[in-house]
Amino acid sequence: MDSTIITGETLDELAVYAGLGEKIAAITARAMNGELDFKDALRERVGMLKGLSVDALEQTWRGVRLTPGALELVATMKAHGAFTALISGGFTYFTHRVATEVGFDLHRSNALLDDGKLLLGTVAEPILDRHAKLATLHELTARHGLPLSASLAVGDGANDLDMLLAAGLGIAFHAKPIVAAAAHARVDHANLRALLFAQGYPDSAFATVS
Repeated sequence: MDSTIITGETLDELAVYAGLGEKIAAITARAMNGELDFKDALRERVGMLKGLSVDALEQTWRGVRLTPGALELVATMKAHGAFTALISGGFTYFTHRVATEVGFDLHRSNALLDDGKLLLGTVAEPILDRHAKLATLHELTARHGLPLSASLAVGDGANDLDMLLAAGLGIAFHAKPIVAAAAHARVDHANLRALLFAQGYPDSAFATVS
């Protein structure tokens, strides 16, 4: 989701409301480039948000912007029979809203814990990481009776890489260097509509979205 279906990193943007934007963004950048263990980095960043008002989640959501082409990508694939899933190392507060707005059939992510007023500085276990993303790809293809070769996955960070390498078409989208170097396919400049061309759809087949 983050930096792929939406333009920013929701955890980094949430951290701004705690006055920790730059500090947490630096940890995020290292984790997404594979320099830090994803689970440890997530726990560290979430821990720094302990005591932040839950109102900051809604304020962060108001600033979320979809990546150009996201709506067309999902709508076109679904119109041609695809099952679409939003699997994120981010948080359910945001994936639920993005999945609803874009039209994904399924979303999975991590749950930030709070007491109804303030964030507790913890995230529910088990944490959804690169292994869970790969496991979800296997689960969904098996559920729908598809070989992995019939799947597409897209992402930008190190926690996406196992999934990208396993999918029939795994695309690194404006990806971190470690991901761009390892992925079999990459989009460095265009928007998400490029993923439709990569699947063989002509622009005449793209769904019209408002």
